[in-house]
Amino acid sequence: MKSDVPVVYSIKNTDKETLLKWYYLLNLGRSLDDRAPNYLKQAIGWSYHAPAAGHDGIQLAIGQVFKKNKDHLFPYYRDLQTCVSAGLTAEEIIYNGISRDTDVAGGGRHMSNHFAKPEWNIHNVSSCTGNHTLHAAGLGRAIKTYKEKDAVVISSQGESSVSEGYVYEAVNGASNEQLPVIFVFQDNGYGISVPKKDQTANRKVAKNFESFKNLRVIYCNGKDVFDSMNAMTEAVKWAKEEQKPVVVHANCVRIHSHSNSDRHELYRDDNELSYVREYDPLAKYKRLLLRYNRATEEELEAIDNQIAEEVKAAHKNGLAAPQPSPDSIYDYVIPPAYESEKYPEGVHNQKGESIKFIQALNETLKAEFRHNPDTFLWGQDVANKDKGGIFNVSKGMQQEFGKHRVFNGPIAEDYILGTANGMSRYKKDMRIVVEGAEFADYFWPAMEQFVETSHEYWRTKGQYSPNITVRLASGGYIGGGLYHSQTIEGALTTFPGVRVVYPSFADDAAGLIRTSIRSQGMTVFMEPKALYNAPKAATVVPDDFEVPFGKARIRKEGSDLTVITYGNTTHMCIEVAEQIKSEGKGDIEVIDLRSLLPWDKETVKKSIAKTSKVIIVHEDKVFSGFGAEVAATITDEMFELLDAPIRRLGSTFTPVGFNRILEAAVLPNNDKIYKGIVELLNY
Repeated sequence: MKSDVPVVYSIKNTDKETLLKWYYLLNLGRSLDDRAPNYLKQAIGWSYHAPAAGHDGIQLAIGQVFKKNKDHLFPYYRDLQTCVSAGLTAEEIIYNGISRDTDVAGGGRHMSNHFAKPEWNIHNVSSCTGNHTLHAAGLGRAIKTYKEKDAVVISSQGESSVSEGYVYEAVNGASNEQLPVIFVFQDNGYGISVPKKDQTANRKVAKNFESFKNLRVIYCNGKDVFDSMNAMTEAVKWAKEEQKPVVVHANCVRIHSHSNSDRHELYRDDNELSYVREYDPLAKYKRLLLRYNRATEEELEAIDNQIAEEVKAAHKNGLAAPQPSPDSIYDYVIPPAYESEKYPEGVHNQKGESIKFIQALNETLKAEFRHNPDTFLWGQDVANKDKGGIFNVSKGMQQEFGKHRVFNGPIAEDYILGTANGMSRYKKDMRIVVEGAEFADYFWPAMEQFVETSHEYWRTKGQYSPNITVRLASGGYIGGGLYHSQTIEGALTTFPGVRVVYPSFADDAAGLIRTSIRSQGMTVFMEPKALYNAPKAATVVPDDFEVPFGKARIRKEGSDLTVITYGNTTHMCIEVAEQIKSEGKGDIEVIDLRSLLPWDKETVKKSIAKTSKVIIVHEDKVFSGFGAEVAATITDEMFELLDAPIRRLGSTFTPVGFNRILEAAVLPNNDKIYKGIVELLNY
């Protein structure tokens, strides 16, 4: 196929200074690449190393077209040469390889060979191959939103990672939204040991995308410096001018094994290994310089000697660099939360007219969008004429704040959350609110991105905080059955680096959504959908109300038994407590946790010290539900205060059935709670 890429660079027309600079960068990258396995052999580090040799041409080109602090670059784990070309020093590469505290990617917190420099917009990418394409699309959206036409996002990956579904979501989304993102596929023919033919029917994986509207596909020889430079230069030019995405498919060779834990001689024969060594890009480039008299042997030898000294010095500094402190594991787990000065306990005594849970959410979301113009919301169905989400929580928001701030996402939960991760990188003041799924039950496709986002702050040693509020309509009591009546906080609260809240009343919904949006970091905001329009959840809501994380609320005081609850079951527990009191059977204290991660151990402890008995009630399953962690903590830290075993009450260890009879058999209700409390009172 004849290339449609203009020839800007060639061995003949490129100035000598540039040619020698490229030789220096190529040789420096190769020197570090070749040296990396020695650190593992000497038990110094670099226990994961994916060699870049054979990808040199395209990686040099990526780094050369990247403009630090202007463009955004997402390298993958084989992109050592890319990062050297983009400006990382030999020391910075070695610090990362041997996982020292001075590693600019994240202080040794991430796997070796995951090079980054967040302060330059070279982003710290996870080991989950190809998932950063979603982040790149999100950043492309930010660049377009803020009309920064002189910047692009470059996402780099191997061809086999394109088999991942979220890569298709990213390219599809970038095509649909017309985003200035360049997706580079470095094709070396293998996904570890799996040959390309087992990945896709097309010989060139980029052909799978040729029918996408608004997307340009460029093919180049990734082993050739000049072809790669021309392809990347054209890709950047086109993405900026057209404000549309580009795929650059670079044909490469993998000279070595996939990584130092792989043995490629087990699946590649001698002929193939001889072939890939013959097509070594660095050797070819050196031959061209000499053949066309663009450099002398002496000039190249001088550069080689310079590099040898640099790498030697970098090695010495790397070994002298400090190791991370064991105590530092607790640093940067989660960013600081917004602190309320007026409502430090998250309570108020304001009088007035009560409003429903759904109205409190809607009005507070609008208030926060007025408060911070860098706040955005998207999800499924959130902005379709007069409809605002499946339950109309965001009704009227697009009309007031415009399509660039409130808009629909595709039915692709990974894309919704992944682009939130990416877009929030653009500005520290930016706040993203997403409906992670129309129902919490449908959030599972986004779990890969949820896990990824939960450790971004820790992994980057505090250099990046994903400031995202994930709204999820949760729980049952609506006759929804599977995928419409589950509550999933038991799974979500097992991850460090995220907050999880679950309000039961309108004022707490308003206060917690405000705190969530104003805080740094990711918060999962679970909304009991059965309470959206329930009169019992309606309250007076102060216009400026704020609820801190980790502050429970005592809904009813009592002296004989403590009930710990949240969400839908809060109202049931209050009703049952009042009934038991009216019957003269006991005085029950009801604690509404409101915040699950973190949760308020202090309030719980004070209550148990008074009552000596505790029952934990929640809608989720008893087995492995959130109450299991609460019960374990009470046993561990408050055991001496107890006069009876801890009781837990929740759903059966089954899915939630659709038929109302089946749903009632599964979920907790007043009768089940009444029975559980009375039994514990009589213990």
